[in-house]
Amino acid sequence: MDEQKRVEVAEPRFEHGHFLLIAGFRDRFTKETVQDIPALWEKLIPHIGNIPGQKGEVTYGVCSNFDGNGGFDYMAGVEIRKLDDFPQEKYPWIEVLPRQYAVFEHKGSLDQLPQTIDYIYNTWLPASDYKGLNAPELERYSADFNPMLNTGKLEICVPVEKKT
Repeated sequence: MDEQKRVEVAEPRFEHGHFLLIAGFRDRFTKETVQDIPALWEKLIPHIGNIPGQKGEVTYGVCSNFDGNGGFDYMAGVEIRKLDDFPQEKYPWIEVLPRQYAVFEHKGSLDQLPQTIDYIYNTWLPASDYKGLNAPELERYSADFNPMLNTGKLEICVPVEKKT
């Protein structure tokens, strides 16, 4: 890895996440198409604050349905309160079950996010006392997150359990 591409990642904190309903826009991606994820966020941005039942202003990127060959589903969305009378045909949704997460704060530009994720899965996780779970991974963006102004916080929440 090029030295200028290397990112500094602090040790994670651990938290037990709660049940989440996330609604927004979803698509399938591969290693070859991952650069198209920002277009999903561009589609979501005008809807933030207008999604029925939206809870708070935190936004989420949810990676799920990993196929083992680099393919996965990605949803850009917000937390919603309930599915009763929710316009599912307009806004796909996913439920995230409570589980333990290793939470890493990403520091730096969004361009460096792939390096942070690579470090988590290929350096930190194999050397840790934890194993990753086949469950949704979350990117949690604070309400004041603005990549252009370099404000706010981005956390990567990796579902884990202790190795036995």
